[in-house]
Order: sequence, then structure tokens, then C-alpha cells
Amino acid sequence: MPRTTRSKQSPPPPPPPYLRIVADIRQRVADGELAPGDRVPSTRQIAREWGVALATATKALARLGREGVVEARPRVGTVVAGPAKEPRPRGEHPMEAAPRRLPPPPELLTRERIVEAAVEIADAEGLAALSMRGVAARLGVAAMSPYRYVDSKEDLVLLMADAAFGEAEYPDAATFPDDWRARVELGTRTLWRLYRNHPWLAQLHPLSRPLMLPNLMVHAEWMLSALDGHGLDPVTMFDLHVLLYGYVQGLAVNLEREEQAAASTGLTEDEWLDGQAAAMERIVTSPRFPVVGRVITGLGDGYDLDLDALLEFGLRPLLDGIAVMVEAGAEEASDAGT
Repeated sequence: MPRTTRSKQSPPPPPPPYLRIVADIRQRVADGELAPGDRVPSTRQIAREWGVALATATKALARLGREGVVEARPRVGTVVAGPAKEPRPRGEHPMEAAPRRLPPPPELLTRERIVEAAVEIADAEGLAALSMRGVAARLGVAAMSPYRYVDSKEDLVLLMADAAFGEAEYPDAATFPDDWRARVELGTRTLWRLYRNHPWLAQLHPLSRPLMLPNLMVHAEWMLSALDGHGLDPVTMFDLHVLLYGYVQGLAVNLEREEQAAASTGLTEDEWLDGQAAAMERIVTSPRFPVVGRVITGLGDGYDLDLDALLEFGLRPLLDGIAVMVEAGAEEASDAGT
């Protein structure tokens, strides 16, 4: 693919975001703020703290790993490389957002504590890393203790999902009198933020097998009530709700999959793409795909697949199409009433 040329007089471009993150964490290690054995921010923590995509965060940690600054340890996460000094309690870690919490005594173990610990594991390491034994270890209790409160891992995952969906906050519907579009926009973006905070949520179920969770029904109630009263029949209303839900979920599944791909291959998104250069060149120059070749060539080196931007890009035409249906439904209801 062609490379964009830059004038000799042009000022040097700023370093890419992942290198700024690498420099920041490297400096914290050099200053002793992070000691050998201390956990460094996870990819999701980096994404939130620096305001970057998960792929950028993954690339930063991969670079630090290649430099020998950090290393991955099973059931611990990514830590500063080197022999551990006196370990810090979890809550005293300067990079941890959570307050210090000692493992609960067995008699104080509750279902809520188990669910909270499980969500923390899934957020940090992905749903594949979740196990009942791992939850028990995180809480500092016997391996079988969680089974006194949760029958199985499958039941635990449902409780986790309900707790995660329960984080959504919707205002009083009266805040948006008769403004269905504003309400749908709010519901869609709220759902996206939940997936952003808990990427494993998007992996749980296909559209054809919805989760019967009370807190997920709060979202459904918000979206359906936004479409209600505009002349749309129940089938159309529900189809639109599923369409919007599937749109968000379809983008969100890539959040977890990118991390899984990076972990399984050891390659960042950019490194993987570099390895596809020869195959891409064959496609771009093939007479079988003239439009594909022309469009990809026209992208140059400046295209970055930003899921947040893509969500907003697709939401507008979706809502424009729904607006046409709402207007038609209102006209039919008006004609029927005259």
C-alpha cells in the first residue's frame, strides 16, 4: 500500500499514543512508583486512564513486555518484571482504582461479594479466565465456598451479567417529552458504555437466545417505551429494539475478541496487520477486486478502525431510517382518526 510522504519542512509528528503510554509506565517503574512484582494497569485500565482504544493499550503492554519492563504472570496479571520485593496489599497499589479490601472472613462471604469478585476477574482478564476456584482464591476462601451461594459457573455468569446491566442509569422519561430519538440515542449509548466497561458481556448470548435478566429488561423497557405511542405496531417496535441492540452488541464483540487475539498470538493489531502486508498487496493489485483495491489504496496509512467512532457513524442512518417509519406511523394513525 502506498505511504504518505511528508515535506522536509514539516515538523516531526507527535509520537503515537501507545509510545506515550510506554514512556509513562516506564518512568513510573524507574521512579520506584511501581516496584518489581507490582501489577501494572490492565489494558482496560489503560484505555480508561489514557482515553485510548483497547488495541492501543494492548500494543503498549506488548511493547513493554518486549523491552522486559513487564511480564505476565498466571492468575496475577501483568506485573513489573524482576524479583518481587515486599508485596504491596492490593488496595495500596498506586495504579489500582479500587479501595483496599481484605478477603472477607468465610462467615461474611455473600453472593454479592462473589459476583463482584467474578466481575473484577472477567473485566481484567476476560470471561475465559473466570473459574469458581479463581473467584475463591481472589476472596481468600476455600475453593468450594462459593458453591454455598452459587450453584455453578453458569449461574454465576448470569448473576454477573445482571449486576453489570444494573449499572445502567436512565433518567425520568419525562425529561424527554415526546422525543423518541433522544431517548433511543441515550439508550444505545448507555448500552455501549456497559459493553465498554465489561467487554465480556457481548460474548454471552446470540440475539436468538436473549437473557431473561431483570436489569437487561430495564434497557428493553426504556427503548420500547421510547418507540411506543408513535403509530408503530408491536412487531415493528420489537424488531427495531432488537436491531439497535444487535447493532451495539455486534460492534462490542470485537472488544473482547481483539484482546483474545492479542493474547493468543502475542501480536498487537498493528503487528498483525504488518504480517498481512503481502496478502493485502496481492488483493489490492488483483484485477478481480478493482473497487476494493482502489478504496484500500485511497485509505493510505491514516485509517484507524475506531469502534467508538464507528458506533456514532452507524447510529445516525439507523435513526434516520426509524424516523421515516415513525412519521409514516403517525400519518396512518392520524388518517385512521379522521
